[in-house]
Amino acid sequence: MRFVDEIEILVEAGKGGNGCKSFLRLKRKPRAGPDGGDGGKGGDILIRADGRRNTLLDLRFQRQYRAQDGKHGRGKQQHGRKGEDLILHVPPGTLLLDAETGERLIDLHRPGDSFFVAQGGKGGHGNMRFVTSTCRAPDIAEQGLPGQTRRLRCELKLLADVGIVGMPNAGKSTLLSRISSARPKIADYPFTTLVPYLGIARLDEDRTLVVADIPGIIPGASKGEGLGLRFLRHIERAEVLLFLLDLGDPQEDNPLRTYRILTEELAHYSPRLLEKKRILALNKIDLPLAKSRMQPLSGMTAHDGLPFLFISTLTGEGIPKLVRHITETFKSQRGATAEAVPGNAERKKKLKAILSGGEGGELKGIS
Repeated sequence: MRFVDEIEILVEAGKGGNGCKSFLRLKRKPRAGPDGGDGGKGGDILIRADGRRNTLLDLRFQRQYRAQDGKHGRGKQQHGRKGEDLILHVPPGTLLLDAETGERLIDLHRPGDSFFVAQGGKGGHGNMRFVTSTCRAPDIAEQGLPGQTRRLRCELKLLADVGIVGMPNAGKSTLLSRISSARPKIADYPFTTLVPYLGIARLDEDRTLVVADIPGIIPGASKGEGLGLRFLRHIERAEVLLFLLDLGDPQEDNPLRTYRILTEELAHYSPRLLEKKRILALNKIDLPLAKSRMQPLSGMTAHDGLPFLFISTLTGEGIPKLVRHITETFKSQRGATAEAVPGNAERKKKLKAILSGGEGGELKGIS
């Protein structure tokens, strides 16, 4: 598979250059004194988020990376050159962990974010550094220190606003192709989606959302059934989860049971996923069996109070309404997030009073 979202690499910063032991010899001054220069510092290793990448594939074929060593010092007080730093590029959304301790180092969330994962070794001092009033001709020089070595685990979590969750063959890929320009593989058999796909959905002239389609989840996924929950990390950053259910499945006469199974599997993976805003859409209403099931469900809600949205990803029926619902959900979600920031609610009240003339029309203290 070309999509690689998990990789383990070994990084080693450059070794510092050795200091030089040298004595200056001049024609008229044979004992001019020590002149050995210092060794250069070893190169560091830096990992940077690059917006042009969307997979860790580039790190798959080479698992060891080493920065350049510092150059050795030389006579005539010539210091060694610093080793060049090594920059490794990863896609935004990559989480860096220490593979040996499990410590979380940093989350490279935005393009341009960077982190020094290994520091180069310090260069050794030349013998000119050891001259004292009692030791005028030191016969010693330091060795350069080794660079830091680290085993890293890189985990990619896609940066998506909406995550589509559903059983295999529920129509997730078709929905993604309907609301965006993405063209994932679509077929009439389960598990056609083997890796996550991203698409950009346009809500209006000025607003777009990134939508993630992950492989289908089946009962027992938390225990390793099917593709398991391996790809659920890619919807952890999503603000809204869109549950897509197959209303025309002849083997399942109750879509609410499917919805309950999906929420239970997500809870096994991470209870925080269920704290996100949710949208519930019932797909394939173009089929006769689905049409017969629509009538009893019309006007009803799920056990958590979510309303049903009836759509057909094949014909496009109900898709505009679904996109409007996603837009409204995002507006409410962003508004709730803003209110949750300390002081935001008070600022809004004060601003409203100012605009209505209640505080003399001054904008003092508003940020």
